[in-house]
Amino acid sequence: MVLDFFKDKKIDEFYCSPYRRSIDTIKKTAAFFNKEIRLDERLRERKKGADGNHYGMYQKRWADHDYHEENGESIAMVQKRNIEALKEILENNSGKNIVIGTHGTALSSMINYYKPEFGCEDFLRIIDWMPYILEMDFDRQQFISTTEHGHIEKEFKGADRADKVR
Repeated sequence: MVLDFFKDKKIDEFYCSPYRRSIDTIKKTAAFFNKEIRLDERLRERKKGADGNHYGMYQKRWADHDYHEENGESIAMVQKRNIEALKEILENNSGKNIVIGTHGTALSSMINYYKPEFGCEDFLRIIDWMPYILEMDFDRQQFISTTEHGHIEKEFKGADRADKVR
């Protein structure tokens, strides 16, 4: 799906979380364009804490972006490092078309930074979509818009979420 979407586009650079599942999602597309995937630790997923993933915990995190479980990261922490990475990528690639491979909470925190109305229900809507192709348009550092291009829905494996959200 990812290669099919991008193969007729002009892609200049590929950036990715160092996690295998993100790399695997974009590696065929990067190979098609004969491009290296630049890994950036800041694009990784949120560090989970002791309380795990379930519907009530998602709501708690999104209601209070500073909340985090012991040994975990808050939405604010994830957003800070992801936006730092995104701004640096944009600064170094002005005028280029970039593919970024990342994760659900990481991407959601970036969307929320530019569209504060994006919250828990939006996050829950896309959490099962792997891969999820979202275009974010910028004029240099200035955010313009987002466009959803496609996704494949997969069953979420998290504790007790599916029966409460659907």
